[in-house]
Amino acid sequence: MVGLSLVFAIGFAVIHYSAKYMSFLSRGPRSRFLSFAGGIAVSYVFVHLLPDLNAHQDVLEKAENGVLRFVENHAYLMALFGLAFFYGLESRVTNRTKKVQSHAGSGIFWIHIGTFFFYNMLIGYLLIQEEFEHVKEMVFYFLALSVHFITVDQSMRETHQRVYDQYGRWLLTFAVLLGWLIGAFSQLEEAVISTMFAFLSGALILNVLKEELPEESDSSFTAFATGLTVYSILLLVA
Repeated sequence: MVGLSLVFAIGFAVIHYSAKYMSFLSRGPRSRFLSFAGGIAVSYVFVHLLPDLNAHQDVLEKAENGVLRFVENHAYLMALFGLAFFYGLESRVTNRTKKVQSHAGSGIFWIHIGTFFFYNMLIGYLLIQEEFEHVKEMVFYFLALSVHFITVDQSMRETHQRVYDQYGRWLLTFAVLLGWLIGAFSQLEEAVISTMFAFLSGALILNVLKEELPEESDSSFTAFATGLTVYSILLLVA
């Protein structure tokens, strides 16, 4: 499935690159597509991601590496750390944005984009290193994260405005491809990959809930519920 993972990595990159041209998805008022995408992402987290996290916990319990024994029973703690880390980052960005009353300053932009650069690298790396049992699992991974990336891009554009179009989208485009390349030419221990997956899971849960569950007045519950229901059915019956 290496070839398919490359196609999907390029697909992720195209989504980030195209963020500048998706102004029709303006978040104010929030488009029905973004609410539909939110339902898909939330469905993926609860129906697929959390069961996968349990499987990676089993991997860590069997780890024999002495260094990794520190986390052998703590996949969920790593997920919690990922969630808390990204929550702290988003809180700082939000507070800074309120102070300047328009968009986050350049300093916080580079911190924000640097963190999401790492986030995207992990997603690209796990695209090729995660042991998907079937092609359909990789397809679901790609579809759910694609709509999530679209939502993240619009949020970043709203927060950082022109600077995101000039630099941010290019960096995130490169990050996911770099992560895939690292995964294609290197092989980490299974326990390390499970630890990375756990951290990413926590970060993804926070980002999904933050981006996909906006203020009620800013969203379409019907579109959200439709996306959630349709994708949950696909995950359960496929």
